[in-house]
Amino acid sequence: MNPIVLIPARLAATRLPGKPLADIEGLPMIVRVLRRAEAAGVGPVAVAAGDPEIVQAVEAAGGTAVLTDPALPSGSDRILAALKTLDPAGRHDVVLNLQGDIPFVAREAVAAPVELLAVQAGCDISTIVVAQADPAERSNPDIPKAVVSWGPDGRTGRALYFTRSVLYGDAPVWLHHGIYGYRREALERFCAAEPSPLEKLERLEQLRALELGMNIWVAKIDEAPISVDNPSDLERARAHARELA
Repeated sequence: MNPIVLIPARLAATRLPGKPLADIEGLPMIVRVLRRAEAAGVGPVAVAAGDPEIVQAVEAAGGTAVLTDPALPSGSDRILAALKTLDPAGRHDVVLNLQGDIPFVAREAVAAPVELLAVQAGCDISTIVVAQADPAERSNPDIPKAVVSWGPDGRTGRALYFTRSVLYGDAPVWLHHGIYGYRREALERFCAAEPSPLEKLERLEQLRALELGMNIWVAKIDEAPISVDNPSDLERARAHARELA
């Protein structure tokens, strides 16, 4: 395989406007994500930016960025647009979609989806989950859950469904984090399709892939990446950066 890591980012975030450029102890958040992705050593890294200010910040830090149409409807569409610009010849057959709001993402979370695609020939899309850490997470509709048929290793399995609803029973609930590995043809097929009925019902775009008949595999990781979605998350991220300094 020949993977590439693409990080979609745009300034028009509802809960935290300008989020990619938010300062975290001297570095814009998008640059922190870029640095973590580069350190993971999975493949070349670039930012698929919806705004010229993001491009400028990334390039000032020595990174690669591609300016994409700000009207694109999703991060998946944004990374496909950047991929066509960066790699029109199709050399990269695997694409990792890494969120731009996880400034301390661990190598495990970056590498696991790519490794899944390497070992599971029938896998079209790969992603990651973690076990719930708090009982409140089970019923929180803001946290998507994965229903997984686990393999013999207990660490990887095939996703049967994703939902925002409450799951019943005593088994662990697996919380989904939206880092995706795509085979290139799967990304192209996914972006070419209209949003599906279940996708619109649950507001989870990965259900479009399942309704298209694609296979999504998940890898279990031990620690959830810190995600920045609102001002209080940003303050926690800044405090974490100070602890690491």
